[in-house]
Amino acid sequence: MQRLLKRLAKPLSQGAVAGVLCIYIALTGMMEAFGEREIVMGVLDLGKLVLFGPFVGLGLLLQQQAPNRRVGWMRVLVACLAGMVATGLFILFIDAVSIRHMFTHASPALVAYMTMGQDMLAAGLGLFAVAALGAGVVGSGLALMPAYLRNTIFMAALVVVGMALLSELISQVLRQILNGRPDRLLFSQGALRPAVAAIAVAAVFAWRGLIPRIRLRMQDRLPQLEPERQRQVSLAVRGAGVLVLLVLPWLVGSYLSEVLANVGLYLLMALGLNIAVGLAGLFDLGYVTNFAVGAYLMGVLTNSGPQATGEFNFWLILPVSILAAMFTGLLLALPVIRMRGDYLAIATMGFGEIIRLLALSDWLAPLIGGSQGILFIPKPNIGAFTFQTPQHLFYIILAASLVMLVVINRLDLSLTGRRWMAIRDDETVANAIGIDTTWIKTLAFTLSAASGGLAGAIFASKLGTIFPHSFSLLISMNVLCIIIVGGMGSIRGMVLGTLMLIGVPELLREFSEFRFLLYGILLMAVAIYRPGGLMPARARHYRTEPAPQPAGGTPAASSSAASG
Repeated sequence: MQRLLKRLAKPLSQGAVAGVLCIYIALTGMMEAFGEREIVMGVLDLGKLVLFGPFVGLGLLLQQQAPNRRVGWMRVLVACLAGMVATGLFILFIDAVSIRHMFTHASPALVAYMTMGQDMLAAGLGLFAVAALGAGVVGSGLALMPAYLRNTIFMAALVVVGMALLSELISQVLRQILNGRPDRLLFSQGALRPAVAAIAVAAVFAWRGLIPRIRLRMQDRLPQLEPERQRQVSLAVRGAGVLVLLVLPWLVGSYLSEVLANVGLYLLMALGLNIAVGLAGLFDLGYVTNFAVGAYLMGVLTNSGPQATGEFNFWLILPVSILAAMFTGLLLALPVIRMRGDYLAIATMGFGEIIRLLALSDWLAPLIGGSQGILFIPKPNIGAFTFQTPQHLFYIILAASLVMLVVINRLDLSLTGRRWMAIRDDETVANAIGIDTTWIKTLAFTLSAASGGLAGAIFASKLGTIFPHSFSLLISMNVLCIIIVGGMGSIRGMVLGTLMLIGVPELLREFSEFRFLLYGILLMAVAIYRPGGLMPARARHYRTEPAPQPAGGTPAASSSAASG
């Protein structure tokens, strides 16, 4: 009996955790809010995915960890029962006892939703139990599938959910490109029509089936091309990508262009902070300082309001803002350069708060406006042309992002980048092998500040007004989360992390109240299952050259000849 309980302890605890997760999601109000958003018309809503998703994940995880299928199925059954009992007891409790004075979302409407709208509570609980067990079986079945098929199913599900959640934006783009209302063929009241969902799933399976053939054909043909021809193909692919980016803002409209511009600004900051955090391992939580310096310098020197000092041109002040941010990064690095780990993070976080309080202070109010901020900051212009709309400003941010991508990539591959990585891995060893850690760390702080100053300068000109509350500690936290989720030291990871943490929440404003809750869940999931990030930096293999041989042959032969 004890041996059986010992074997079942882990599945029971994991099932209980899944049940507690469902309870937590329900009490936060997420389940009811998501339940109002249909994914496939009349078939599935987002709330059901949130309710039964933990059971699917439970079945997948336990089956993958099991030594064989029989043990896996037993563990999945036990875990699902534990999760169902925990969630069922919660439903019975909130149905019998009112706790809405503490948890406002623990309402009869929540009970009705979790019991599938059944009038009889017992019937609803039974239906919930069957659905939860079925979700666990689905997860277990996914674990037994080949990895390629499982990934295809996940991709198809992601495409269907994404199309439904972005239905308004897809409709807007279709109306802008095509005449009439073609979106009515795809969506009904914001949900995908069942036939369209089936076509989307089939399209994903067809595409995934074509990928291996295309990849094999490319692998066979590309090596056979001459080096010059390979370079031309690479340039053509990159040129096509740049062309897509150039026409993108006019295809998606002003709102999506605004979202893309915000994504670009955070990408600039993430690329800069990646130098300090991802390459050099320096946890800088005061990165908003550089952002604020660039923004305020641009505002002070270009505005035409009460704080006007000269009304200089945007293009003239842009490099000045970058240099000022770099100088600020240098000054802030000097007192903390010998700190490591948590102490460094706390010290730099203090700098971020200092800059916000200085911006609010009466001491600097005559210069930077205090709590009133700076108004009347002009848009960038080239001659008579003004970058007025989000589509226009997108090109400035795109150009800045591409330049920073090239610069960061070159730094990553340089000798300085290797020294940063040596400090990140072990500063004591790096110092022992002759690396000047003080200078290299100071350089990391200084260069990382440049991108923050650039983003701040563009941000000020984009908005036309800046206020102290725009430079809170939350900016630094968001940028750090981008790096952690994407992958430290990975440029691809920065792009993915920015799209996930900045772009997607901007598109899903209807769920904005749960933004930071979902941030926390995502960070925990990444820390547990993908500690290197969703797109970690690729491992590097450096070629070692053999030592030069003496003129007389091998070292052994030379020494033998000398001894003879």
